Amino acid sequence: MRWCGPWKSVIHEAALRMQFGGPKVARQQLEHLLTLSELPHISVHVIPFAAGSFAGSGQSIYYAHGPVPQLDTVNLDQSHGPVFLDTDSQVEKYRVLLSRMEAIALDPEDSRNFIHTIARSL
Repeated sequence: MRWCGPWKSVIHEAALRMQFGGPKVARQQLEHLLTLSELPHISVHVIPFAAGSFAGSGQSIYYAHGPVPQLDTVNLDQSHGPVFLDTDSQVEKYRVLLSRMEAIALDPEDSRNFIHTIARSL
């Protein structure tokens, strides 16, 4: 399998503190996330509770991009199923939204430390 491009993830602290499957499973998931975050093509950014409220919170957004921006696509997970957005205006809205989310998130190193602290507490 060949990895394409860098992968960037912005995760809210609430998602990291969920313990689906119990503390042991949650710890294993966090440790796996930490392992992935060490790969050169993956960066993980955490938005801590201390950042307060922000646009885009509470929704899962997958932004797929490549060398041709006109082909970029946004996938939103909704209760009724996935929604795909690909018009220029829709995609631009999510570019701005994700940029703002990344701006309030911790940098990758601080995010790894933050995740490690949560994992140790379980």
